[in-house]
Amino acid sequence: MWAADAADLSLLHFLTYAGANNGLQRLISTRGGAQQSRIVGGSQRIALALATELGDVVRLDAPVHAIGWRPDGAEVRTDASAVRAKRVIVATSPALAGRLAYDPGLPADRDLLTQRMPNGSVIKCMAVYGEPFWRADGLSGQGVSITGPVKVFFDNTPPSGSPGVLLGFLEGNQARRYGRLDQAARRQAVVGCFATMFGSRAAHPDLYVEKVWADEQWTRGCYGAFLPPNTWTNFGPALRAAVGPMHWAGAETATRSMGYMDGAVLSGERAAAEVISALGGATPA
Repeated sequence: MWAADAADLSLLHFLTYAGANNGLQRLISTRGGAQQSRIVGGSQRIALALATELGDVVRLDAPVHAIGWRPDGAEVRTDASAVRAKRVIVATSPALAGRLAYDPGLPADRDLLTQRMPNGSVIKCMAVYGEPFWRADGLSGQGVSITGPVKVFFDNTPPSGSPGVLLGFLEGNQARRYGRLDQAARRQAVVGCFATMFGSRAAHPDLYVEKVWADEQWTRGCYGAFLPPNTWTNFGPALRAAVGPMHWAGAETATRSMGYMDGAVLSGERAAAEVISALGGATPA
């Protein structure tokens, strides 16, 4: 869930996160739980559909590097342009939000919070086969290992039934350790785990694909951020508190479904309501 080790995060964060998601059992469960459903065609279909509806107002290839702000408005700056607005919603992870240049600088509590909210460490690994052979062996393709380095396994075969795809995650210290190696070494380790779990046929995939999320410029880790010890107690109130015309959204700021896509949507609705209220409009019930 956090792509982190127990020593990395606080007990208070564990309890906060579990409470926002209706308990630990729901978080770790597939059937009836947070791990149950996938989106056919990939989660990007949601963003693509929204972008189509919004049209030309969506600006691509224009990463924001700086925000100049005053009590009555802000200027969002990219390499090629600047956009002025009365209010701004920042919906990146706190770690990435902390890398923006602010003029004037953020209040100390907010800045120190972003320094203390790292994203998790995870490498998503998939092995592709001609068919999901494990099903014929009576296996679900789902598993948990206490040895690793892959400790969580899923059947990621598409709805059509082919090709067969096994999915495994390197997380926390294992992701950091194997992230320092080359892809060939990671492939050997990961495919070896698949073979241990599902038999010798898993040792010979047709294709191996991976994503090292810590290497991605616009995420710098996954699945989201977590709070280490003493962070909630010292800096927690700064997580959602607006700073001048700037409001904070994203799955990490959700009070329900924290860390998940539906939590991100709820956080967007909360931030939008804050903006409407600040502009003197009626906040939706």
